[in-house]
Amino acid sequence: MGRTNRLEELEGRFSQLANQLQDSPEKEAISILHAMLQESRREFAAGAAPAVEGKERAFEQVANLYKSAPAMGGAAENEGLPKGGLAPDFTLLDANGDPVSLSDFRGQPIVLVFYPLDWSPACSDQLSLYESEMSEFQRLGVQVIAVSVDSLYSHGAWSVVRGLTFPLLADFYPKGEVARLYQVYRTSDGFSERALFLIDSQGVIRYKAVSPELPHIPDIYELFDQLRSLIGKKASTGN
Repeated sequence: MGRTNRLEELEGRFSQLANQLQDSPEKEAISILHAMLQESRREFAAGAAPAVEGKERAFEQVANLYKSAPAMGGAAENEGLPKGGLAPDFTLLDANGDPVSLSDFRGQPIVLVFYPLDWSPACSDQLSLYESEMSEFQRLGVQVIAVSVDSLYSHGAWSVVRGLTFPLLADFYPKGEVARLYQVYRTSDGFSERALFLIDSQGVIRYKAVSPELPHIPDIYELFDQLRSLIGKKASTGN
């Protein structure tokens, strides 16, 4: 599906379902983004911006909104589930509205990423980093899954402008239920810690990293070291 068709699909779905969202700053921000996209399309259709370059500039402006967003701060409030236990299964909707369960990926390692919010500066940098390393994750046979309390509509728009190809799951209602399950929900803020869980092919948590401060992005080199160690142990034992 092309970029234009994808944006048209997202706009249509938002128009149909926007009334189901409770009034909140998030809904207002998504509505503004939706209006911006519609206005860009109307101008293009009317000939006000016939050049492809103008359309690309508008898209780039939306993609770079995170650079002017307020920064997040705050020390970690939770430690997360400990290593060695089974990762709790869950089912959440992805950006397409399809249910995705952790157990869908049983049999392969999983990097489960909890992040505070779409469109925020550190979250944009963090998930773009994982996307840039997607070929290495795929080479190692690892599935990346990201979870936040944002709605699936926010995820849909954000994944398009950031070019993200791995699942973004909406822990939207009941709000933060899965983050609470993994003991990384920040009740003071209403969103999750920035946290990683490395889950092996049998569903056991083998590594976790909870950022000591919200803006801190976990060390990706340490993550890959942990992944290679886990995969090496599996190869040597045959399990």
